Order: sequence, then C-alpha cells, then structure tokens
Amino acid sequence: MATIKSYTDISQSKKLAEILPLESADMIWILENPDLPAIKAIPYEDSDYNNKYLNIIPAWSLAALLEQLHYEVCDDDGYSTYLQMNKEDDVYQLVYADPYREFENIETNRYEHFVDACYEMILKLKELNLL
Repeated sequence: MATIKSYTDISQSKKLAEILPLESADMIWILENPDLPAIKAIPYEDSDYNNKYLNIIPAWSLAALLEQLHYEVCDDDGYSTYLQMNKEDDVYQLVYADPYREFENIETNRYEHFVDACYEMILKLKELNLL
C-alpha cells in the first residue's frame, strides 16, 4: 500500500510560511541543522520547541490546508467561483469553477497526493490575489 502524504514537505512548508498566517500551521518540521534533512514532523500542540529546538519550520496538515481554501471565491468584478474537489483514477485535483461561465476556472494539475493539489491551489489563489 502506498504511503499517504498527510502534511506539507519541507520545501512546501517554507513557501507557505511566506504566504499563510503562521498560526494556521498545525505541524512543525524539527531540524537538527538547517543544512541537513529534517529529522521529523510533529503536531504543533505536541511540541515543546521553545525549550528544545532552535531550527523549526511550520508545516500544514491536509486539514489545515483545506481550512485555507474558501468554498466561494469572488474576483474584482464580483463574479463567483466555487470549489470542487475531484478524485479520478487515484489522482486529486482542485478546481474553482463558475457555473455561469463568467469567470475562468482556476484549476490545479492532477496529483497523487491531495496535499499537493491544495498546496498548488493556495499558490494560484495568492498569485491571483484571491486568497
């Protein structure tokens, strides 16, 4: 059985830390040394990182990422699009679609892990100033 990716990887976490409020992160990556790979990711509430670890990176679980995606997004002209979550042949895709076709769809690529689709959608929304 394939491993399910449950939270953002280190590179995704670093990018999201520039975009999302840090308090929206519910996980952290603990690093021994910033030049070495992470040793583990743990839930934020389980961490006593202030006293033990100097090198941490906030991370987002799938649930925390989904909290950042609104059901409805409106553009500057007042047109709305609505979030759709698609799963087909074991790949995931997110789409903001307009049922009236007044707004161009915003869609992600298809990914093996839902976390990756959420990450891409957050980047797209930020780029379009819709986040």
